[in-house]
Amino acid sequence: MGSGSIRRSGGALFRGVLSAAGAKGGTFTDVPTTFCASTASPAATGPLAPASSAATGSAGRAARNGFPLRTVAALAATGLLGSPLLAGTAHADPKAPVPPAKMSQIGGDRLGTPGVHVQPKPGAPKLPGPDALTARSWIVSDAESGKVLAAKNPHWQLAPASTLKMLFADTMMPKFPKNQKYTVKPADLAGMGAGSSLVGIKENLTYTVHDLWLGVFLRSGNDAVHTLSAMNGGTAATVAQMQQHAKELNANDTHVVTPDGYDAPGQVSSAYDLSLFARAGLQNADFREYCSTASAQFPGDKGKDGKRATFGIQNTNRLLSGDYDIKPYPGIAGVKNGSTTNAGSTFTGVAQRGDRKLLVTVMNPAKKVHNEAYREAAQLLDWGFAAADKVEPVGRLVGPRSEDDGRGAVAPAKHRKGANDSSQAALDSTGGPGGAWTAVGIGGGAVVLLGLLGFAVSRRWPRGRRSDR
Repeated sequence: MGSGSIRRSGGALFRGVLSAAGAKGGTFTDVPTTFCASTASPAATGPLAPASSAATGSAGRAARNGFPLRTVAALAATGLLGSPLLAGTAHADPKAPVPPAKMSQIGGDRLGTPGVHVQPKPGAPKLPGPDALTARSWIVSDAESGKVLAAKNPHWQLAPASTLKMLFADTMMPKFPKNQKYTVKPADLAGMGAGSSLVGIKENLTYTVHDLWLGVFLRSGNDAVHTLSAMNGGTAATVAQMQQHAKELNANDTHVVTPDGYDAPGQVSSAYDLSLFARAGLQNADFREYCSTASAQFPGDKGKDGKRATFGIQNTNRLLSGDYDIKPYPGIAGVKNGSTTNAGSTFTGVAQRGDRKLLVTVMNPAKKVHNEAYREAAQLLDWGFAAADKVEPVGRLVGPRSEDDGRGAVAPAKHRKGANDSSQAALDSTGGPGGAWTAVGIGGGAVVLLGLLGFAVSRRWPRGRRSDR
């Protein structure tokens, strides 16, 4: 699973499909121009950047291939002929999966159309090109405001691997105090998939909930997930609760089959949903502790004297712990990685630079290079920190259903449980529920008054740390 051995406005802003007037459905002019905003040419600076010389050259080829001259002229004018989207009609790997033509529009209409979506302002840094960002799906967003800075196929439903453990943690972490102890039964460890990532839990030994969560986050331990699921009444009950919690978070791309993310028919999520899971989890201080812990001591077997030995475990999130070919990312503070046969490599990370906190999710890079998902995530974080104030958002990460309808509108205050005018003013002043909701959660040391009458946010951020508990 984990590598090694073992994260308001709707309306016109987010309606990103621009079609030629009078064009019939299914023609190339129905392709979203937001795709070529960053891919039509290296010099593209907006959704309607001038066609590059490569696009001009493509016009002749398109005409020779039988496209009507009017269509060729329209495509050349918008730069579409130079984009990988049309080039792919002749050169793409026919076996490579393609995203659906229409996907979920939660968070903004543009996010529901395939391709790369970015809306740079003058002076914005260039988004890395398709040779650098090879993932099938990715998204980079502001963790506090929820603004999506750029995305590629963010709602494409793909196998999530162990990044699904973020939803498991969101669902399960509030249920058990971290000092609660549990003695593992043989049946608790049954049913794990072959080749599962393990932290090394042994039957008939006792562990604290704190130990188990370290096993989940650091070693992506399916044995820790199954033990916590057993404490919760079993795998089936846990899966049902995870699915319900995903629904509450407006994560409608997600279908849960296993609590640990192990490959299973029908188990899917999306880069968008994984970012929602991370953003929700980061509200929880315990979640922040575990996902930002780089190394820890874990309980081992009993010795002849009856005392438990311990052994060291290291976080398999390589932007946090590093590896022989990659350094820890400056300001990284989690969140979760994964890797399976069906999912490829997946990763959701959160990092801070100054007062800016960004979330990035990368799913299944085509480039099969060691630690590639982390490399692409790091490139997106670098770009996001440089571009955050120089791009228009192309969507947003929504809040939970109790606060947010998922389409850009916020539930009226009178419809919210315990809401009042003061809480609504606080939400509105931070750009919708995402601002206050996340700032309270991930700022660290926040104080929340009953009824959300007010909040205070500390600017401290959890750093990578050791844990010897």
